[in-house]
Amino acid sequence: MEINVAYYATLQGGADMIVLGIDPGYAIVGYGVISFQGASYQALGCGAITTDADTPFDERLQIIFENMNRLIAEVRPDALSIESLYFQNNQKTGIMVAEARGVILLSARLAGIPVYEYTPLQVKTAVTGYGKAKKPQVMEMTKRLLKLSKMPRYDDTADALAVAICHVHAAGTGVRLQMRNSGIK
Repeated sequence: MEINVAYYATLQGGADMIVLGIDPGYAIVGYGVISFQGASYQALGCGAITTDADTPFDERLQIIFENMNRLIAEVRPDALSIESLYFQNNQKTGIMVAEARGVILLSARLAGIPVYEYTPLQVKTAVTGYGKAKKPQVMEMTKRLLKLSKMPRYDDTADALAVAICHVHAAGTGVRLQMRNSGIK
């Protein structure tokens, strides 16, 4: 178990919104925390919750759940954005990711954090403007939008930051109105 914080910046002034982006998995759960104020983004932190392959699966889920609870309590996000599940070849892996995703969603629910799900196509479109962009393009645009000096250690972490950016873009639409009506900045 480990939570690696790769970047941290003190939030200066009041952010319009703090978003916790999640790239779900059971070996690595990538997370990225961004603030959005006016028209600018700021990376507040990112990292990964990791579990060892030799740990029994139910214990891996517990590690993810406990660390998500700790992360949510520390970050206190206005919203949690998560990539929706898709899998092409290995259904067993897909099911295991779905179970890990379930404990992540439960953590958010228990903390009263609204959850927003986005497809990979939506994330790519929000970050690059092109829904069929390749991973290096998404990573480079994420780095540019958040003004990061380097990409995070894990691809999953970069993906989580991209999911958070996607939510900020969506929040400019009806999602933002729904959040404000429910008392969120």
